[in-house]
Amino acid sequence: MKLLISAVAATFLLAGCTTSDTAEVKPIPGSITYGGQPRTKLTKSPPGSVVHNTFYDSTGTKQLETYILQPDRTLKLTRREAIPDFPM
Repeated sequence: MKLLISAVAATFLLAGCTTSDTAEVKPIPGSITYGGQPRTKLTKSPPGSVVHNTFYDSTGTKQLETYILQPDRTLKLTRREAIPDFPM
């Protein structure tokens, strides 16, 4: 009986786990792709190149973004990290 309860509890705990790859990062004001893709195409960079963007959002928090250049020359936002002014 204890084994069954342990197995059920482990199943529920593992079901709550998610990876960061499943959550899509949405552009916010200041992002390169906010309001659509940029008009200019990155023609000299090979597909798969990483592009970084740093800006301050409306609350004054520094944001670091990572984009990956797709084969069709569009940018895909893959990561955003908020950097506090005073690290703890």
